[in-house]
Amino acid sequence: MNTVDPKSFENAFGPQAADYARMAEAISFLDENQMAQPRLEDVADAMGLSAFHAQKVFSRWAGVSPKRLLALLTHAQARKGLDEGLPLLDAAYDVGLSGPGRLHDLFVTMEAMTPGEVKKKGEGLEIRYGWHDTPFGAGLYMTTPRGLCGLAFADPGTETAALEDMCARWANATFVHDPAATAPFAARVFSRDAADEPLKVLLGGTPFQLQVWRALLEIPSGEICSYTDIAKKVCTEKAVRAVGSAVGRNPISYLIPCHRVLRQTKALGGYHWGLTRKKALLAWEAAGAERSAED
Repeated sequence: MNTVDPKSFENAFGPQAADYARMAEAISFLDENQMAQPRLEDVADAMGLSAFHAQKVFSRWAGVSPKRLLALLTHAQARKGLDEGLPLLDAAYDVGLSGPGRLHDLFVTMEAMTPGEVKKKGEGLEIRYGWHDTPFGAGLYMTTPRGLCGLAFADPGTETAALEDMCARWANATFVHDPAATAPFAARVFSRDAADEPLKVLLGGTPFQLQVWRALLEIPSGEICSYTDIAKKVCTEKAVRAVGSAVGRNPISYLIPCHRVLRQTKALGGYHWGLTRKKALLAWEAAGAERSAED
């Protein structure tokens, strides 16, 4: 990841994005030096901060101590679950609603476009978009009168490419830059508080893609599963490659949590918005789940 000036990033997108810029540097450093078990001081140097200020950024971003977050970043809990052969997707149903495993499908109401609407590629549809501050950098939100239809992330200097990528998914739609229209979604997506009403999302995909995206909604925050788990849920484990393709086409990051899917070998696999961000998403959610369990 390219080094950025968090202060200039904060001026452009907000304080959360500035914190993520620092955390991305920390995560990249840990990726390269994990076997050496670096100290907080070493990570702080990579972030360009003192140990004191690094600890403040860690705690503000994740809500847990730097030492605990470093442990979460190794995905020790995820690996332990896979090593034990747990049916992680099935286990989601046993978590209940009182702890950290509140199912995403209670927070998100998914509406699918009709095959005819999908074929038109957004023709006659007006999509409003805006950039907003998120815990994972700049967030591009895209909305329609029927709900949120896109959420992407961008690193500094990649905003134009991210916008073009998302617009290409609705090639015949009309796009209007309107941050005021997307702001209500931005205020809710990363809120730790339960919402009074589920967020509505609008998805255009093949029937198979929609099945995969529905299965993703059933993975609780703080949990993971494998591509094979999803394939078994949707049809057959032989469809792992097709599932991987559908996961990669997910247009609404985080809310439809494709970042929670790992390879059967326990490797992270790919992520459309970058593996550093995938690691950050998993660690941030694991930290949130841990805090919820303590409440």
